[in-house]
Amino acid sequence: MKNPLVEIDGDEMTRVLWSLIKEKLLLPFIELKTEYYDLGLMNRDATSDAVSAAAAQAILRHGVGVKCATITSNAARQKEYGLKQLYPSPNATIRAILDGTVFRKPIVVSNVKPSVSTWKAPIVIGRHAYGDVYRAAEMEIDGPGRVELVYTKKDGGERRILVADFDSPGIVQGMHNLDVSITSFARSCFIYALQEKLHLWFAAKDTISKTYDGRFKTIFGEVYKNEFSDKFAAAGISYFYTLIDDAVARVVKGEGGFLWACKNYDGDVMSDMVASAAGSLAMMTSVLVSPNGVYEYEAAHGTVQQHYYRWKNGEKTSTNPAALIFAWTGALAKRAELDGLAELAHFAQKLEKAVTGAIEAGLMTGDLAKIAEPAAVKTLDSQEFLDAVAERLILS
Repeated sequence: MKNPLVEIDGDEMTRVLWSLIKEKLLLPFIELKTEYYDLGLMNRDATSDAVSAAAAQAILRHGVGVKCATITSNAARQKEYGLKQLYPSPNATIRAILDGTVFRKPIVVSNVKPSVSTWKAPIVIGRHAYGDVYRAAEMEIDGPGRVELVYTKKDGGERRILVADFDSPGIVQGMHNLDVSITSFARSCFIYALQEKLHLWFAAKDTISKTYDGRFKTIFGEVYKNEFSDKFAAAGISYFYTLIDDAVARVVKGEGGFLWACKNYDGDVMSDMVASAAGSLAMMTSVLVSPNGVYEYEAAHGTVQQHYYRWKNGEKTSTNPAALIFAWTGALAKRAELDGLAELAHFAQKLEKAVTGAIEAGLMTGDLAKIAEPAAVKTLDSQEFLDAVAERLILS
């Protein structure tokens, strides 16, 4: 390697696997160069979460990052870890600074069939990476009163609308987005669809959210008309807008093989649905692509909390590390592309083939063994699976 990539460590079972992946699949084969940031929950607490922003700024400097799964704190986690305060999702912090779009795609193997029988090709989720509920302001309402949404202009002018008249206690939430971020999201999706020769769907709920979701629909339509309609026609692909509920109905009846652009929360939920229906949450890759050419790779799943508690008790776990490995291979391949390192790119390809090859040979973790056709030859715990991948990598 010529230049480092940014390595972002995480929490719980994925943190354990992160270390093992480096030990067994990376360090014996490459001269790994990283700039390391620990986004484990305790270090975020120790730094008052300054480390999350520092990691994002490092990705901007180096162009490529790879991230382990991290805990998003809530009241239960605050008590469990003795946190000074609740912290925002580190993913949301990084996404806001990079202002990118998250593309999530299943890892396909021949012996794991989608649970949706009509799917013939992977569905890629393009998830907006800024705003909405992830940067929302929330308030508990403790009794009768009026809640208003107020916009105060720089010149002192003011606009306000009624949110609700409360007759009893309740809750309220305010969220936002930015035209520039929505435009970047749209443009990134159209560019990705062109690169991958995929039809593009965008779905929202403008019939109900006429202003908020309506703005998304309008911007997507304008970007497509002004910049991409001719290019899409030449490539033989199409852009399609529909309501989010209609999109869900079409997805479970369709053949797949398209890019589904979703708002932030929709993309969070639908990527898990697609990953689970395609086989396993641990078989979904994720890359955050910034408009200025910066990339952050990670697994689409969480920290695998329950497996971690079992591991802490000395039990072996059959946690699937495939998406974590693919996060590393994606980052290494991008670093190789940017730095002109053919050998590093070839290694990333070999490692991915070693992972899929092991699974297709019937050597897999428990999540896949339950659904594999033909049946698994052997169900492996996490370390055994990593060893099987390492063996194939050495022989390749």
